[in-house]
Amino acid sequence: MDVFVTGGAGYIGSICAEQLLDARHSVTVFDNLTEGHRAAVDKRAKFIQGDLSESTLITDAVKQGRPEVIIHFAANALVGESMTKPGKYFRNNVASGLNLLDAAIEAKVRKFVFSSTCATYGPPDRIPMTEDLPQRPINPYGESKLMFEKMLNWYQQIHGLEFVSFRYFNAAGASVQFGEYHRTETHLIPNVLKVPLGQAPHCEIFGTDYPTPDGTCIRDYIHIIDLADAHILAMAPGKQGFYNLGNGDGYSVREVIATCEKIAGKKIPVVERPRRPGDPPRLVASAEKARRDFGWKPEFPKLEQIVATAWEWHRKHPQGYAD
Repeated sequence: MDVFVTGGAGYIGSICAEQLLDARHSVTVFDNLTEGHRAAVDKRAKFIQGDLSESTLITDAVKQGRPEVIIHFAANALVGESMTKPGKYFRNNVASGLNLLDAAIEAKVRKFVFSSTCATYGPPDRIPMTEDLPQRPINPYGESKLMFEKMLNWYQQIHGLEFVSFRYFNAAGASVQFGEYHRTETHLIPNVLKVPLGQAPHCEIFGTDYPTPDGTCIRDYIHIIDLADAHILAMAPGKQGFYNLGNGDGYSVREVIATCEKIAGKKIPVVERPRRPGDPPRLVASAEKARRDFGWKPEFPKLEQIVATAWEWHRKHPQGYAD
């Protein structure tokens, strides 16, 4: 298929583009490179540097590419920043995303696959989290993604645009070629691995008094290649709706640090900090719906596998894409 990937120079988008190309699909990457990196774009893909806020540019790019599928990763995704710059999140994630939706309709795109988030749920009523839970986001980032989900629903009803929206939990790990390198890094695993790389003296734990077995927050981690595989499966016609993507297993912050120590073979000093506001004690997905509807099965379900691929990539690229 011909696939148009927005945000394809970012962490998740770059590896999804790579997996698409490995599966013999044709890929056009559209990215403004504010968060992504030109070096993260697979050489086999066509690359267009542009911004989704430029409605004429994105419409022309989609019409010229004539893709059968759009996979939309491009977004601002820092929860903390969204609490201080809400306008940035509604402008980029909602208003600019609307330009892409309109371009999809004009170009008669068959399928739209959206990168959403578990942040649309807010604090969950139960664990594991299923797709029918109430959506009550507690930050503008989650709210912006929920707004786009609602737009997808209406575009399906009015224009017949078939869509799949994946609500991610914690994407982690790397492929051999591409990995996780954010200019502002907020994710636990790459921040912990900075210590054995010699880039940080210690890692931090925010909150050690949660109602969990070891007092630290529990999160669900999913390997980036498994995440990409779900997107490829979702491109097939006939299935649509909202789906969680996670492993269904939760690991605490202390367990993640211990696993990083084991994989890197080095002791990782820890500094304990107070809780951060808004951090739920436990977020674990039920991805049974995605398994059932798409036949999706994670290839790398264990935390050790996820950390091992991340460590291998960071070891070879200690400065990320600045190498």
